[in-house]
Amino acid sequence: MALSDASATQAAQPDSLEAPLYTLHGMWCTSCALAVEGALKQQPGVLDASVHYPTATVWVKGEPDATTLDALAPNVARLGYRLAPLEDLQDAHARLEQESRYLTLRLIVGSVFGMWTMLASLLIYAGAMPTAALESVLAWVSGAFAIPVVSYAGLPFYRAGWRTLRARRPGMDVLVSLGVLGAVVVSLGLLWRGSVEVYFDTAVMLIVLLLVGRLVETLCRQRGLKAFDALALPDTSVQVLHQGQVQETAIEEVTLGQRIAVAPGDVVPLDGSLETDGWLDTATLSGESQPRFVGAGQPVYAGCRFMGRGGQGGSLELTVTATAGQRRMDKLCDQMRRFQTQKGELHTLAERFAAWLSPAALVLAAVTLPIAWLMGVGWDEASVRALSVLVVACPCAVGLAVPLASLAGSSQATQQGIALRDPAALEVLAKVRSVAFDKTGTLTQGQHRVLHAMLREGEEAELFRQQLAVAVRQSEHPLANGLRHWASGTSRAQVEVHETPGAGQTITFADGHTWWLGSTAWLAQQGKEIPADAKHPAYGFASEVLVADEQGWLATLYLADQPVPDAQITLAQLQDAGYVLALISGDRQGPVQWLGQRVGLPREACYAQRSPEAKARLLEALPSPTLYVGDGVNDTLSLAAAAVGVAPLHASDAAREGAAAQLLYPGIAGVARLLRVAQRTRRIMVQNLLLSALYNTLALGLVVTMAIPPLVAVLAMAASSLSVTLNAARLTWAEPDALGPTHGSPTPHPAAEHAAPPSADRSRPTA
Repeated sequence: MALSDASATQAAQPDSLEAPLYTLHGMWCTSCALAVEGALKQQPGVLDASVHYPTATVWVKGEPDATTLDALAPNVARLGYRLAPLEDLQDAHARLEQESRYLTLRLIVGSVFGMWTMLASLLIYAGAMPTAALESVLAWVSGAFAIPVVSYAGLPFYRAGWRTLRARRPGMDVLVSLGVLGAVVVSLGLLWRGSVEVYFDTAVMLIVLLLVGRLVETLCRQRGLKAFDALALPDTSVQVLHQGQVQETAIEEVTLGQRIAVAPGDVVPLDGSLETDGWLDTATLSGESQPRFVGAGQPVYAGCRFMGRGGQGGSLELTVTATAGQRRMDKLCDQMRRFQTQKGELHTLAERFAAWLSPAALVLAAVTLPIAWLMGVGWDEASVRALSVLVVACPCAVGLAVPLASLAGSSQATQQGIALRDPAALEVLAKVRSVAFDKTGTLTQGQHRVLHAMLREGEEAELFRQQLAVAVRQSEHPLANGLRHWASGTSRAQVEVHETPGAGQTITFADGHTWWLGSTAWLAQQGKEIPADAKHPAYGFASEVLVADEQGWLATLYLADQPVPDAQITLAQLQDAGYVLALISGDRQGPVQWLGQRVGLPREACYAQRSPEAKARLLEALPSPTLYVGDGVNDTLSLAAAAVGVAPLHASDAAREGAAAQLLYPGIAGVARLLRVAQRTRRIMVQNLLLSALYNTLALGLVVTMAIPPLVAVLAMAASSLSVTLNAARLTWAEPDALGPTHGSPTPHPAAEHAAPPSADRSRPTA
């Protein structure tokens, strides 16, 4: 039973794919994201909303009229932010570049003036001044140098803090602003009373270190955005063929059905159907290191490079089937950006913790002041304690813990040859216990090859192969390519072919003799008797092609769909890692068992003749969470039933839509690489959450119970944020695993090539 593309895809798509996607300008931190998200959720007609700070994207689900840009933008603008249509990748890069320059300028100002503030404070702490009067002057100098830092470098924090307060969602910027301004106010009060124990250095250090963290964070976001660069196509002009003339046309002006030409060496700009054949470098889409020949009538995708026509000269001509913005690579990129707005379990947990921590810290700071005073502590000391509470409570690290790790994991996955459309799936992938594979097109190449050939006694094998090459030269039967691969000879001798679709062919050679090539049943209909010894019982699982001539039976050839080159080594890696593996197919038991033997799977792990519904039920019976790899329409139900679905390179549209990730290279090695990336990413997520949560809880406890200088609190808070950011960056900057096809495909063990095939097992279909 087959599922329709539309129904299967709809069942597998998350809500975010059906929701509008926008870009949010003006965000400064995760608190800004939470503030806008909360405001959007309160808007009438909006059912759900999500703001993803690392990518500045927003999706909103609800009534169509309530989720338009015109309906949402005014509410967002009142908070001080700007909602706009989804920006393209070029604009996103430009935005982050501008943000980097913005941060760099403020960091320079903060560092230059803050250095003198810190130097003055250090001299006071060290008691280097000979007189109290000089110490007092130095304290005022420290405050003077702090003015540019507090008024200019710290301005973005005050703006963001005010915006989140207006949204009734105070976040870390409120704490930072109060901490900085509190340090300045306390210091001025102490100076007025004649004390030199000022805290201008605290305010300066807080701003500078946070700016450093923000700059590193922005650089990580820029690097993460490069994951999309591999999918971006250049906007070039297109050579359009019109009434025999070539017209230079902008790519966005090309329409469906137009015929375009691509010169040798150029990149194919649009998806289309070939009108002429040629050699194409498909490394961008398939990872194949060698060009391959593509014939007329076959589809070609934008991003491939035309290498020429094998000495014939001329351009590659194709009829456009997808315009700019609708190309395969465009859709893949758009889907990845949409899925990146999804938040996983750990991401949501981190945001909830940050949302709770900020108000709690404000309350704790507010009560610390009077309680400390009531306990006999002076107003000066009580103010310092309240100031320290504000500083250490900043949930910077918590807000960055998961988003940055997720973004880094997505970038790493792309470098490993996997388009991770749903970064939230990284959390689930790290916990996967079972991995199940479809057979045809997933574990196999979709290319039949001759396993065994039987010839009539007395026939010359080489002559038969030469004749077979001529006989099947023009055949379009799925098995013909395998026969051509096995046959030999380049003769262009003419033959006359009469075909019975799906059954066989009658081939008349130039010398007058005739072949009948097809199934046993069809040959019997042609009056050709097949002797008992014309078949090999050990190859009953394989596809069978018989050849007869005027004398009767001539040959029997057995073909089978070959496993992908990296199947055996990849499955061995997964087994060694402790995953439960399964091969689930709708094919007969014999071919399934043979393939299982070739790739190293035990017999009990191979399930044959399973309907789509039976596949889904079997997945539910495997140890969960499960990962399923499938390429066809009949796999969409399984892709939806599994915790995570993965589509191989040449998967159908329905399978790609239903999968959380797509392999960008041939084979299945990307599955093992994806699982390793997910485990590393989740490990970093957990590390970040533990680091940030432990810091905030322990630091608050210490500050409340004992006096800690604000400067020490600043250093501790900054160290926590920086450690989380650098820990995520460690994943981003890690060297990718060795890529399979582009760096040498692993091959099956030599013993597997000659393994005895299992006996034919024709079991009944399983519902």
